[in-house]
Amino acid sequence: MADAKVIPFDDDRSRSGGGARPARRRTGAGGSGRGDGSAAPVSALPGAQVPGQGDIPSDALSDRSPGAGEAVGGPGEPGPDEGRSPAGGWDRRIAGGLAFLRRRVTGDYDVDEFGYDRELTDQVLMSALRPLADKYFRVEVKGIENIPSDGGALIVANHSGTLPLDGLMLQVAVHDNHPAERHLRLLAADLVFHLPVVNELARKAGHTLACAEDAQRLLEMGEIVGVMPEGFKGIGKPFGERYKLQRFGRGGFVSTALRAGAPIVPCSIVGAEEIYPMIGNAKTLARLLGFPYFPITPTFPWLGPLGALPLPTKWTIQFGEPIPTDGYPPEAAEDPMLMFNLTDQVREQIQHTLYKLLVQRRSVFF
Repeated sequence: MADAKVIPFDDDRSRSGGGARPARRRTGAGGSGRGDGSAAPVSALPGAQVPGQGDIPSDALSDRSPGAGEAVGGPGEPGPDEGRSPAGGWDRRIAGGLAFLRRRVTGDYDVDEFGYDRELTDQVLMSALRPLADKYFRVEVKGIENIPSDGGALIVANHSGTLPLDGLMLQVAVHDNHPAERHLRLLAADLVFHLPVVNELARKAGHTLACAEDAQRLLEMGEIVGVMPEGFKGIGKPFGERYKLQRFGRGGFVSTALRAGAPIVPCSIVGAEEIYPMIGNAKTLARLLGFPYFPITPTFPWLGPLGALPLPTKWTIQFGEPIPTDGYPPEAAEDPMLMFNLTDQVREQIQHTLYKLLVQRRSVFF
């Protein structure tokens, strides 16, 4: 594999790999109508008689109407929801799955200008990642109310774990816990878009290159954008430096948020540092493979593929108070002192929350 060059978030150069794909428009016709399943009125039934008000017994007027979920039939008669086969839910799932496959085959689905496929993300990618988040890492989410219900926002998080599973778990946490089920659009290094298969999946999941141009465009579209400014310095740091934030670059993410007028939401992730305890780095092998580092852990490469299995640590993801940027003038994005101060404010807030969560944590695994 050719050497992959890391492009920092605040690099103004255009992206070098995995260019944006043109949007595909839905070509199929609308679906057929469905019956509402409602019963015919009593007056329409053969031989039925509708009594007048004077024919209604006085004691019937005092009876209350059946509440929600109560049977409306007489004794021994099933209500409208009784006797329904539990297979009905599976029938709908199977029908939905077949419709999804048909759209995949015919190309009758939509992607945006970045290649994001919302349907594929919801139906397949999220469903595949959800058990890992809920059952394996048991991710606990705090402060989800700090993410706005609409409009753009920039989530800035710490990065760790040797492999970037923290970004994927962050994506699931935002979607599954936010009342509006918002989607997180992550900014990734260009190495991601040089890897076969990973490149295509990243685009389909809504990720794009970590450059200011793409980030600003997404924020102006009203998307939730996620960035991890530590980059490879954070994800590939030794185990002995866990939960110690690395440098946040030159503050490019702050400049982008200022230009878009989007709030910055600091995010602290605890638990990812221990999934692959990195005790060594084979730098020569990393250069040969074109990787920024080649990790050596207590299980990898000694146990082969089994060593690639992450440890089942207990995760906590906490979103902090948003830092507004819409009150600054347009020229504020060019003020280096302001960018430095805001960058330091975000970094300090994330680091302080990390320490607080570590003090509260009783065990790495429980």
